Amino acid sequence: MHKIALIFGHNDYTFEIEKNIKSHYKKIYIFELDEQGGSKESNGYEIQTFDLSEDWDELREIVNIDECEAFCILEEMSKNIFLTLSLRDTFENLKIVALSQDKESTDKLILAGASKILPTTQTTANIIVEMIKKPIVTEVLHNILYEKSNLKIAQVMVKNAQYFNGIYSSDVDWSKEYNITVLSVIDEEGDTEFIYSAKAKHQQIKNGYQFVVVGFDIDIIEFEKLIGGANE
Repeated sequence: MHKIALIFGHNDYTFEIEKNIKSHYKKIYIFELDEQGGSKESNGYEIQTFDLSEDWDELREIVNIDECEAFCILEEMSKNIFLTLSLRDTFENLKIVALSQDKESTDKLILAGASKILPTTQTTANIIVEMIKKPIVTEVLHNILYEKSNLKIAQVMVKNAQYFNGIYSSDVDWSKEYNITVLSVIDEEGDTEFIYSAKAKHQQIKNGYQFVVVGFDIDIIEFEKLIGGANE
């Protein structure tokens, strides 16, 4: 168990993250960017303040940084990137988990020294716990979604259903025939089923269906050509 979590940012994500990680840390500190001034209390925590011009001497006075992991979750990405850069510049070995809104900010946060990227869409999921308890699984997903990798997740629409000649999803050996893995099938009405559900397996493939697939770039491109769809 890590001893101390430092959450930099007091916003909609703060206590969602705190809820997910609190059983993994002996103590959590929450810091608010000092723009309104003054510390306050929230959810039983004393919200302390910090400044982007900090030299972090005050932080050193209250915690042993070697026992800490930091969560940079400022909503304004330029400030979050600056915060990540400042912490990394001062604390070479500190593990920094940084909130990212998109691929561009992900790239910048990695360059700034973030150890892990936390997409805003994932704060409600158990992915935060998985980061701590299942680092290998998280690393693989992270590499696919947010870092340079030949593996991609793509959404491909069926526009050439006659190619499948009325067969069911369950009749196709996706990995053998197309070198892809189908994670989910979305029908024309937007209902989503995982491919291994009984319902999805026994539906004929129709135009307008969308496949969510994992595969290498080249294989996904070839699959698109066959079914007449396009990545979205």
